[in-house]
This record gives sequence, C-alpha cells and structure tokens, in this order.
Amino acid sequence: MKLRTYIVEDNATIRENLIGALQELAQIEPVGIAETEDDGKAWLAAHSSQWDLAIVDLFLRQGSGLGVLAACRNRLSNQKMVVLSNYATPDVRMRCAQLGVDAVFDKSNEIEALVDYCIAHGAAQAPRPASSSLAS
Repeated sequence: MKLRTYIVEDNATIRENLIGALQELAQIEPVGIAETEDDGKAWLAAHSSQWDLAIVDLFLRQGSGLGVLAACRNRLSNQKMVVLSNYATPDVRMRCAQLGVDAVFDKSNEIEALVDYCIAHGAAQAPRPASSSLAS
C-alpha cells in the first residue's frame, strides 16, 4: 500500500526532488503540496482523513511549518508528522517534539533516514477495510 503523503515545502526544486526520490525509494503517493503555512493548514484540515504522512519544512514563503504542525496536533493516531529542515538544531527538535512531531530530519544529511522512516511507516499501515468508516 502506498503511503499517502502531503508535503509542505516552498522550494520547488527540493520539493520535486523529494517527491521523486520518495516515490521511487519509499513507494509514497503524493496527495498534495503547499508552499505556505495557510495553504498547508487549510488542505490538512479539509482532507483530515486523506493522508498518512505529512512532511513539513519549517521556513516557508508565508508563515512557518510550526504553525502547520500545531494545527495537526489532533490528527488520527496512524497519521505521522515529520519535519525536514536545514535547521534541525537541538532547540528546533525540542520545539517540534513539544508539538507532537513524530520525527525531525536534517535536509543536509538525513534524507536516507527519511526514506527509511517512510518505508517503515508504509509497512506499518494496516490495509484500509472498505466496509468500515471512520467518524470525523
């Protein structure tokens, strides 16, 4: 089963390379993208059960990834939020943990770890039974 993944990243080159790599290596299915905090929060709220993983950059064209993360604190238990940032300092990692982030990856040297995370999370996803419905 493909991991339905939403990506909040304002750099088009990084975003396209990330999507391509994760599709090839981790079998993700991109379900949407945002370049700003407002767009990310709006999509995730409007499609609350249509994603399994959100990958969020912290520094965006408008707003901050921290706002996107805070808006998703009450997500479903199987939905994962991860940060992919050039600024994965200990302080940033601590703030992300306070917001309930599942993992933080440094863009410069932890892309392979992100791929491994996506593979593991995709494998852990239970098949979605057609007969049951989630209350929203």
